[in-house]
Amino acid sequence: MLKPRTSPTRELVSLDGLWKFAIDTAVSDSPWSGPLSTSLEAAVPASYNDLFADAAIRDHVGWVWYQRTVRVPRGWASERVFIRLDAATHEGVVYVDGTKVVEHVGGYTPFEADITDAVTAGGEFRLTVGVNNELTNVTIPPGQITVTDDGGRKQDYLHDFFNYAGLARSVWLYSAPAVRVSDVTVTTDLDGSTGLVGYDVETTGADSVRVSLQDADGEIVATSTGVAGVLRVDDVRLWQPGAAYLYSLTVQALTGDEIVDEYSIPVGVRTIEVRGTEFLINGAPFYFTGFGRHEDSAIRGKGHDNAYLVHDFQLMDWIGANSFRTSHYPYAEEVMEFADRHGIVVIDEVGAVGLNLAMGGGIFGGQALPTFSPETINDRTRETHAQAIRELVARDKNHPSVVLWSITNEPASNEEGAREYFEPLVNLTRELDPTRPVTFVNVMFSNHEHDRIADLFDVICLNRYYGWYVDSGDLKSAERKLEAELLGWQEKFARPLIMTEYGADTVAGYHSIYDVPFTEEYQTSFLDMYHRVHDRIPAIVGEQVWNFADFQTKNGFARVDGNKKGVFTRDRKPKAAAHALRTRWTTLRDAD
Repeated sequence: MLKPRTSPTRELVSLDGLWKFAIDTAVSDSPWSGPLSTSLEAAVPASYNDLFADAAIRDHVGWVWYQRTVRVPRGWASERVFIRLDAATHEGVVYVDGTKVVEHVGGYTPFEADITDAVTAGGEFRLTVGVNNELTNVTIPPGQITVTDDGGRKQDYLHDFFNYAGLARSVWLYSAPAVRVSDVTVTTDLDGSTGLVGYDVETTGADSVRVSLQDADGEIVATSTGVAGVLRVDDVRLWQPGAAYLYSLTVQALTGDEIVDEYSIPVGVRTIEVRGTEFLINGAPFYFTGFGRHEDSAIRGKGHDNAYLVHDFQLMDWIGANSFRTSHYPYAEEVMEFADRHGIVVIDEVGAVGLNLAMGGGIFGGQALPTFSPETINDRTRETHAQAIRELVARDKNHPSVVLWSITNEPASNEEGAREYFEPLVNLTRELDPTRPVTFVNVMFSNHEHDRIADLFDVICLNRYYGWYVDSGDLKSAERKLEAELLGWQEKFARPLIMTEYGADTVAGYHSIYDVPFTEEYQTSFLDMYHRVHDRIPAIVGEQVWNFADFQTKNGFARVDGNKKGVFTRDRKPKAAAHALRTRWTTLRDAD
């Protein structure tokens, strides 16, 4: 799905701001049928949970409703008019006045509707959006809803981050011609010093298509015609980690000789290859340094915020990070575009976290039911999962920063049924995009001896917590066990390994001269131990610390005001480990 952009033939209006807001128990059975009866207002984009001083809203399970009036620009009379939501977590439905125009399941990818026939240029309409935060065994991520003794509803889930919900990303009104560019797919390759930019264009009935590629100065370096082809760029400038260079591909749709639509996208020319145990970008070995992160900040929850975007990327540059994983869901498109412009490498992950009934909020627990069964994670779940992969690839396929698709985090890959569940999803991902390798993120108790699916993937990502959940406080024992396991993965699979999670909860300001868990000193020693092991394992091609910053989780005995594994606090103050990481990672960066 093309992101709305302004162009000579398209216009874009932001609908961000304050909307009327209500939970479903406070409004009529059909809140879309008229003005929303509420005194509450909610910010868009933002998760709604922490905006209000009301536990009933924060912990609400079910539908909430947003509403505002929208005026269509008067100059759009001859255009098609669309409403676009960048995300609605986890299910959304949209009404124009009293008419349903679109509904969508999946909390982190965009959806839109053509509302031309329901609105009038220059006129106003009432826009109502319902958002449902419910998670079940057939959603991605999964969850379970239980009814409490007092008749209330409680949402349980097996991922260790708070189930923030609402309109956490932007809402747009945009115009486009009836005959227009509807999709563009770009691939890149190299022939010596010549860049190869493949393109495939879809239109809604154009007679012909023209394409041109401009360099960063706006000079045209290649042109072509037709809906598909390859542009050759002599002496191409590559998109490199830490040194991004972007061209611009402009696509024009024509009716006869008339240009009826124009759409441009940034293009970074680069190659990706897995060769043995190496991960290559532009033919050179690449070593990932960075973080698993979360879209998480105080008050906004998962709401996208450009100030945090800039500051977080500045902190990653300061610390020497060259990459991150979108744990555990697709991030806002603005994040991906920023990574494109600044040369940050991205492991792009679908929202399939919690597919493991042996996990409970990040703590190893007992297991009453098999993960994969008709009653638990089943064929319907896999259908939802497949659609989430389709939408992720459709949205992010043209981002040069994206070098790996991650199709799940910490699944029960040691259990019966895992291979039958995941093999079709791996094949689907490769069919959708043959140009990028595919990975998954392996959980600690599905080690190389028990895992059933790792051979399906090009790269193996590992989350390991020796020294924290296992051998807590005993880093010598943890080091021996970590190295032994990594050697086992290297010998058995002979492919790149990335440590995508390793970390220790740390209370900022808590200190000790001993190896005391939760102290800043222990977090630093813990990370140092992992780095010693990484440097001894040739197949390790990257390290992404868990986590970039402290983040909010659901209530429970295991968490006090959230997960404290961040090397920055939730308000982005560095802990001691941040300075230690900066020394290691800037040294690695300078050595390149």
